[in-house]
Amino acid sequence: MLYAMFINSALVATVVVIHHEALNGLFRLGQRITVHRNLALLIGVFGALIAHVIEMWLFALGYYYMVHSDRFEMLEGNFDGSLLDCAYFSFTTYTSLGFGDIEPHGYVRFTAGLEALTGLVMITWTASFMFLKMQKYWVHQDDNSPAGHKRG
Repeated sequence: MLYAMFINSALVATVVVIHHEALNGLFRLGQRITVHRNLALLIGVFGALIAHVIEMWLFALGYYYMVHSDRFEMLEGNFDGSLLDCAYFSFTTYTSLGFGDIEPHGYVRFTAGLEALTGLVMITWTASFMFLKMQKYWVHQDDNSPAGHKRG
């Protein structure tokens, strides 16, 4: 159990650091370059999506290790033990989509729960970041209200 806690803690901590660095990098990039506001928003969206995909693949590698280790239980159902199936399970868990066609057992269940919670936090963090980024570009200089919504 201690080993499972270590792996889960390492996965979550690594994902949080990756996400922090990705959003921080996008913020710094936005300060350094001058581009049209739509392009700046697209860079933010694609940058965040890339970070999320990397984070999901990190969890997928964790699942792959766990299901091929003697210390953990397994994933069952529509699952063949491949890295691609681990990635599929990770993507559906991280996003809380949860089709349910792959079922975790043993300590892997705890990892799946932590990934769902971590995914929720990372996705909302990204949403907050993008909201602030959009707010910056959608403000009129003359009245500080969102574009197209004049105060009356």
